[in-house]
Amino acid sequence: MYRKFFKRFLDILLSMIALVFVGIVVVIMAPIIWLEDRGPVFYNAPRVGRNGKVFKMFKLRSMKVNAPDIRNADGSTYNAADDPRVTRIGRIMRKTSIDELPQILNVFLGHMSFIGPRPATPRFLENMTPLMQERLKVRPGITGYTQMKYRNSAQGEARYTADKYYVDNLSFALDVKILFGTVFKVLKRENIYNNVSKQDQSKEIGG
Repeated sequence: MYRKFFKRFLDILLSMIALVFVGIVVVIMAPIIWLEDRGPVFYNAPRVGRNGKVFKMFKLRSMKVNAPDIRNADGSTYNAADDPRVTRIGRIMRKTSIDELPQILNVFLGHMSFIGPRPATPRFLENMTPLMQERLKVRPGITGYTQMKYRNSAQGEARYTADKYYVDNLSFALDVKILFGTVFKVLKRENIYNNVSKQDQSKEIGG
């Protein structure tokens, strides 16, 4: 019952309430983002949702205008402390996850859930394994089981295995555990960057 009805009901109810707070944050952050390099405030990225349907995910822009798209070996977003593509305000937003707040609108619209596997890029649909397909059974989330355990430090099969665990064990109790676990990780600023991908990427770009 929770998986089929109450989870979505809670997403709608909580996102309606949270959108007021998101609006205030956007009003504050928008001029700061624009003043740094006169670029757009939002970054709207195509992402893969439930059943493989592609949607537009909303984020506050944390990278410089026309920054190159760099990916890890598993197709996930390259993320490192010394990423030259990230703006000064972008570094602050990433550390505090403020850049993710506009995704609450995606939750309200039904593209995402508050809790679920982090949405992948459309490249994810290429050469999917059965393990990778498991995450498409549920809506992607603003945070999820993988983020609670690793935040941004997991890559490849470890991430997909954690996603499958969530899909197989989805419950209200698990969602609450993930929510508070993620808040704890953010407050402690643990695993903000993916050190494994940083090492792999440095080899790829000749670092």
